[in-house]
Amino acid sequence: QVQLVESGGGLVQAGGSLRLSCAVSGRPFSVYGMGWFRQAPGKEREFVAAIHWTDTRTDYTDSVKGRFTISRDNAKNTVYLQMNSLKPAVTAVYYCAVMRTAWGPLSDRSSEYQYWGQGTQVTVSS
Repeated sequence: QVQLVESGGGLVQAGGSLRLSCAVSGRPFSVYGMGWFRQAPGKEREFVAAIHWTDTRTDYTDSVKGRFTISRDNAKNTVYLQMNSLKPAVTAVYYCAVMRTAWGPLSDRSSEYQYWGQGTQVTVSS
C-alpha cells in the first residue's frame, strides 16, 4: 500500500518561509518522479513543482520560480518543498504526489500522478 504523508504546513506572515515534507512508503521511491500541487478555496488543483526521478531536473509554475525549491532525499524516501518570500496568494492546501510511471519524464499534469497525500494547509497572512 502506497502512502504519502505531508507535513510542515502552517500559518506564516507574508515574507516568511516554510518547508513542506512528504514521506513516501510502499513504492520504490528513487525511480519515480514527484510533484507538488495546491488547491486554494474555490479553485481547481494546480501544479506547483516537480522533480525528476534522477534528481537532475526540476520544473516550477511561473509564479513560484525563484522562491520555491523542490528537492528529494532518496535515502529518506522524502520530497521537500522549500517556500520562501511567501505571499498571501499562495494560501492553499498543498499536496504531494507520486508519478504513475517509473523512470518517466517530468510532468505538470495531475493525470500523470497516481498517488496523493492528504494535503497540508499553508496559510500566509498579510
